[in-house]
Amino acid sequence: MEWLETSTENCPVQRTLEVVGEKWTLQILRDAANGVRRFEDFRRHMGLSEAVLSDRLRKLTSAEILRTVPYREPGSRARHEYRLTRKGWDLWPVLMALGQWGETYAGEPEGPVLDIRHSACGAPVRVVVECCAERTALTPGEVVARPGPGARRAG
Repeated sequence: MEWLETSTENCPVQRTLEVVGEKWTLQILRDAANGVRRFEDFRRHMGLSEAVLSDRLRKLTSAEILRTVPYREPGSRARHEYRLTRKGWDLWPVLMALGQWGETYAGEPEGPVLDIRHSACGAPVRVVVECCAERTALTPGEVVARPGPGARRAG
C-alpha cells in the first residue's frame, strides 16, 4: 500500500492538530513552556480575550496537556495555575522546531527573539531529525516513510 492509497482519517498529524491546531493554542503552550502559569499572565502577555483563553485552557486541560494547580494569594480567593504535564512537555520539540523555522524564514532582522542555549555548555540549541542507531542528523532525502501497521486503506 502506498501513501496515496492510505486513509487520512487516523493520520497522527491530523489528530494532533485536532488537539493543538486552534489559533492561540500553540502560543499558550509556548508561554507555559517559558514559565507562564497564571490566567491573567497568559491573557496580558498574548492579548487574548478571557473567553478565548478560558476555552483554550479548558481544552488543553481536558486533553491532559496542561494540569491545574491551586494557589491562593493572601486575601484573595483560591485560583489555579496551569502547568505542562508530561504530555505537554512532549510538545516542546514541536514548539522548538516551529520557533527555529520562524527565526529562519520569518525572523526579525535584528536577530532571534529568544536565544536558546544548552545550559551546560552554552552552545545554541537546534532541533534535528536523527537516526536512532547512528545518532546522526538526517535530511528528508535520507528518510523513507511507508504506511505502518495502523494505516488503513482509503475509500
